[in-house]
Amino acid sequence: MMTAPVVVHRPSPSGGRRVTAYGHILGLAHDDHDLIEFLRRAGLPDADTVIDDPQMVEWRGGRAHHYEAA
Repeated sequence: MMTAPVVVHRPSPSGGRRVTAYGHILGLAHDDHDLIEFLRRAGLPDADTVIDDPQMVEWRGGRAHHYEAA
């Protein structure tokens, strides 16, 4: 089973979600703006539309676009 190259991990206890791409940590996103900026810096084109593409981004341990503490 192939997984998406970008993973938005479950919300941390203090809020925010760790973001990884191809196994490398990009940062801790506190909202979609942070996530899009991390993806742009990583060189992903159309980062603002990619975040809803399940072949590119996997949201783990919580609902997509929610960053509140677990």
